[in-house]
Amino acid sequence: MSVPDETLFQPPAVGVSQYGEARAPERKTVKREHIFDRLSLALRRSLLGLLLPAILLFLWQLAAVNGWIDVNLLPAPTTVLATFWQLVLSGELGADLLASASRWLVGFLIGGSLGLILGSLVGLSRLAERTLDTTVQMLRTIPFLALSPLLVLWLGLDEPPKITLIALASFFPIYINTFAGIRNVDRKLIEVGKVYQLTQRELLLRVILPAAFSEVLTGVRYALAVAWLALVLAELLGASQGLGYLLSEGREFVRVDIVLCSILVFACVGKLVDLLVRALESRLLRWRDTYTGG
Repeated sequence: MSVPDETLFQPPAVGVSQYGEARAPERKTVKREHIFDRLSLALRRSLLGLLLPAILLFLWQLAAVNGWIDVNLLPAPTTVLATFWQLVLSGELGADLLASASRWLVGFLIGGSLGLILGSLVGLSRLAERTLDTTVQMLRTIPFLALSPLLVLWLGLDEPPKITLIALASFFPIYINTFAGIRNVDRKLIEVGKVYQLTQRELLLRVILPAAFSEVLTGVRYALAVAWLALVLAELLGASQGLGYLLSEGREFVRVDIVLCSILVFACVGKLVDLLVRALESRLLRWRDTYTGG
């Protein structure tokens, strides 16, 4: 009597079906199709968001071609695009964009870091709130235009006043949202952490900061936009390079096409940065189960 082959009773290897067919390629195909579906959905959403600007550009071009508007005051989109391409080929736009992005990034890092640190301190400590918050709120209500002459007088016309103005614009949104995010943490979460005998450091890192992280990122997103707006004002304080300088140059030489080109570059770069922050937010906060709209 022959002994049955034991291999007949062994389960198939991982990735191989009972008929000996490899299943790994099928899994990869399914995963690849899933990625393509997500990319396709993101592309459709992006195109839907560009629909209204495309319609406005079409109406603008139509009005310019038919003489419904004065092209000396509002050039056609094709004229603005031609000016944009000339600035790109000459290298002027790239140099101005790099100078503006450097100022914006340095100012945001300084102001955002201070806002995060001070907002966390005030949010975690009632004594710090009583001591510091009133002063910060009073400073927050001072317009940037009122501070500009003082910054020029104190710091001169070089880079320090520009970076300081951008840092101030970045500071307040992150400070407010960090403070609000910490204070809006559910007290029940704190009590559960104490039940599990977490230390103050563990309670901060594992409960409070993760719960407040959503509002902190909202503050970062808002601060980036406000700092980008403050960049225009900062570069009007005697800058020799940057998008604000290009805007001022177009105004002085009555080149409306250069002014519109600068404005469109500001808008496109701001939107691109906002998309990057939103993508980062959706990735870091995947664990949230919140309402995303109907």
